[in-house]
Amino acid sequence: MLLNFTATLYHTVFFWLKNPNNKKDRFEFENAIKKLIRNNHLSISCHLGTPADSEQRDVVDSSYTYCYIVNFPSLEDQNKYQIDPHHLLFIEEAKHLWEKVKVYDSLSI
Repeated sequence: MLLNFTATLYHTVFFWLKNPNNKKDRFEFENAIKKLIRNNHLSISCHLGTPADSEQRDVVDSSYTYCYIVNFPSLEDQNKYQIDPHHLLFIEEAKHLWEKVKVYDSLSI
């Protein structure tokens, strides 16, 4: 099987909300991040998801609340994204909702 990756950088962000069962908090977070997705013109594609109901195994971590994956054409574009006003606004609007954020950046090979 040949995989076709169109982006060179994958920016994967996991969010753990302080109150993951609070509907108001989830609504507020989703509105803020969807606004970021709509206004992010540096990326090739975006994915926003929640943990799948996968088979529970030692290697599966379903403890997060949201997963956000952004594909960028280059490391330079990802660096621009970090200081983009839309990204900074998202952080300001939503940071009070999360207790933990973990980022994994990877380059296509």
